[in-house]
Amino acid sequence: MKYAAALVLGAMLWLLAWYWDTAQTMVAIWVSSETFAHAFLIAPISAWLIWRRRHELASLELRPNFPALALLALVGFGWLLGRLSGAGVVQQYAMVLMIPLLVWIILGSQVFRALAFPLFFLLFMVPFGEFLEPLLMEYTADFTVFALRFTGVPVYREGQFFTIPSGSWSVVEACSGLRYLIASLTLGVLYAYLTYRSFARRAIFTAFSVIVPIVANWLRAYMIVMIGHLSSMKLAVGVDHLIYGWLFFGIVMLVLFWAGSRWREDLEPPQAAPGAAPPARRGPPSRAAMMTGAVAAAVLVAVWPAAAVHLAGARPDPALQAPAPAGGWQPVAGQLTGWTPHFPQPRAQINQTYAKDAARVALHIGYYRNQRQGAQLVSSQNTLVRSVDREWRTLSAIRRSMVFDNQETPLIETKLQSRSGSLLVWHWYWVDGQDTVNQYWAKVLQAKSMLLGRGDDGAVVIIYAPNPGQPQAAQAMQEFFNAMRPAIARSLENAR
Repeated sequence: MKYAAALVLGAMLWLLAWYWDTAQTMVAIWVSSETFAHAFLIAPISAWLIWRRRHELASLELRPNFPALALLALVGFGWLLGRLSGAGVVQQYAMVLMIPLLVWIILGSQVFRALAFPLFFLLFMVPFGEFLEPLLMEYTADFTVFALRFTGVPVYREGQFFTIPSGSWSVVEACSGLRYLIASLTLGVLYAYLTYRSFARRAIFTAFSVIVPIVANWLRAYMIVMIGHLSSMKLAVGVDHLIYGWLFFGIVMLVLFWAGSRWREDLEPPQAAPGAAPPARRGPPSRAAMMTGAVAAAVLVAVWPAAAVHLAGARPDPALQAPAPAGGWQPVAGQLTGWTPHFPQPRAQINQTYAKDAARVALHIGYYRNQRQGAQLVSSQNTLVRSVDREWRTLSAIRRSMVFDNQETPLIETKLQSRSGSLLVWHWYWVDGQDTVNQYWAKVLQAKSMLLGRGDDGAVVIIYAPNPGQPQAAQAMQEFFNAMRPAIARSLENAR
């Protein structure tokens, strides 16, 4: 068993050496985001769960599973696609999934089944779920406004911002409840595994560990607003806002675990005592077979990072030119507004205002090449307005499409508001010569382009005009799009 453990440990170190960048990115998110700080505890918990089954493991047959190499190759290819498309979460999930597969290949199916939960529990190390924040924020705002009106408090709402007689409130990322949801799900899955034996009870408790924190966060948001309202905005408007939230979450989780304990089952079947004779095996484990499995797995682990280096050769910066005037639209000096979208570190960009008669429309193009962490076209950090922006806020965002020359261009129409004015914004992504607003499809197009040797070029195209409430703004945007769309396409293709 010591020989087998040494092989597995060596395989894990080999995996970490080849995928160090992926692991480092994951840890950096744990450090920088309170939402995922719990991930530091996942590996120690998994190790403890494995350790508590050590006597059972000593009685199991060690027989390498070579067919599992095919799954390892598939997961490795998934990592490669994630690397080429810049999808960090895909890379991280693929790397973590390789850990149980290595155990399965080297030690065999019996050990893999016995350690399935501790090994797959490691998936909670992956910082995943930020895409849920906008949806959770929307639901939280919906419930809070409904509850306020139901209890007789008048509310005026604009997007995630709402005003009541005593003051103004907004639902931001910290109010989405994502932190509570992820923490509750992680604890709930672990509690269900340790407390129940039947799959049904584990699944039911896990489902409640998802539903309860979402509903509890709605109640928390409503109660905080009411505390502020009833105290004339003296309470629950500063750091005590967060303190109340975590105290309430702690109470909710205690109630959930207390309720779950009423249906607890015996945790584990009897295990072999230390020193007890193991049951008869079909044959002694073959060290040569385990070594063969370990070497084959090591080769598959190393193939994909090497392929990524080969496919991701650096290219020179693009020569992006401003689209040529068309349809009477002429470039003019000066900025249309002080607003700028938050798409950091493009390789090239254009910020140009165009005029036709009295109409003004601005164009922003952020062009990306040789993409890397922090300098990607599609990222959770890229947005029209950041949540910490003190001047601009998003009122609404809808998907629509424009047709030009019998070709449909999908875009997202967003209305922005500030103290000084408002904007109507259209934006879409251009990847591998195709237009899309679907971020996942943009990643797929980028990976395909990389695999075919065409590079990872992509761009975000943003056009905007002031006063979205006026018909003239939409009409100006429409005319600008129809006139300048071919010139924008030529500018992007020339840069590529």
